[in-house]
Amino acid sequence: MTPGNNGASTPEDDDPFGYLYADGQANGAQPPSGGYGYPNSVNRVRAVGTRQYGQQGPTAQAPQQQGTYGQPAAHYAAPETLPGGAGVQQPRGGHGGGGGRGRGPNTKGLLIGAVAVVAAVVIGISVAMISGDGEDDKGGNQADSSPTQSQTTTEPSPSASGGDDEKEAAELPTIDAKALRLDGGAALASDIEGAQSDGGIYVTNLNQPGSTVTWMVDGIPKDGAYTVFVRYSTTDEPQSMTLTVNGKEFGNKLNMDNWARAEDGDFSKGWTKTFAWPTLNKGTNTISVSCNDGDKCNVLLDQLWLKEGQVKK
Repeated sequence: MTPGNNGASTPEDDDPFGYLYADGQANGAQPPSGGYGYPNSVNRVRAVGTRQYGQQGPTAQAPQQQGTYGQPAAHYAAPETLPGGAGVQQPRGGHGGGGGRGRGPNTKGLLIGAVAVVAAVVIGISVAMISGDGEDDKGGNQADSSPTQSQTTTEPSPSASGGDDEKEAAELPTIDAKALRLDGGAALASDIEGAQSDGGIYVTNLNQPGSTVTWMVDGIPKDGAYTVFVRYSTTDEPQSMTLTVNGKEFGNKLNMDNWARAEDGDFSKGWTKTFAWPTLNKGTNTISVSCNDGDKCNVLLDQLWLKEGQVKK
């Protein structure tokens, strides 16, 4: 091919689709005799603008057009228009009721159920609180257990066996050492600190047979059980003396142990008390503490006092 010469071929020969355009047709362009690899394609070749859709061709039917987006296709028909078809009825919303109407949540039933649960919880808590109070009351009425000798240093066991429960007793007389009657070599002293008698006076020289202190007590309100307390000091092993009430020896020795656990003869650290539960007569009674044969009497004696009933303090 040279300049100014387009060659022997015509434009329609250069463009195999020239027959589709008006200028190609004017120049005598013809569609190719063979197909382009598609069945029957040669029979459907037409110039642009000459195809009439909707008409039957000799061998094929034009493809069905699709509807535009959002609009029904041309072949669509509503179900109710079909023979024997019935419209689909959509359920209508609503609260409760029958006749095909939808049911909403049963709020009344839920409210009743919630109230019932709360009531059950309240009743349960009330029952538990009442039961707990009952147990507390029952426990509060129980008497405390009495301490044993190993649990106290100032509250010895009574020298006589008793049986009545402890109770609050009326106030009865107390006597200091210097008001006691002394016999058998017993004497008064005040050089050791810790005595509660007036002037810090106490009874000494009791550690010999026959030494005795005697209390003539008046004003006993009635016959019955009483508690006699004796305040003393010792630094030795357990001591015991004889208690006599109205001329009769009391059943057991008066237990005068070293409850304060004083050591090395330090009597100022050994002050403690003991008690016994004798039976007294209404009016006047005589109470004596003596060092008899077989007794251990290395003590200093401070005070004696009485309480009504069988008590420990």
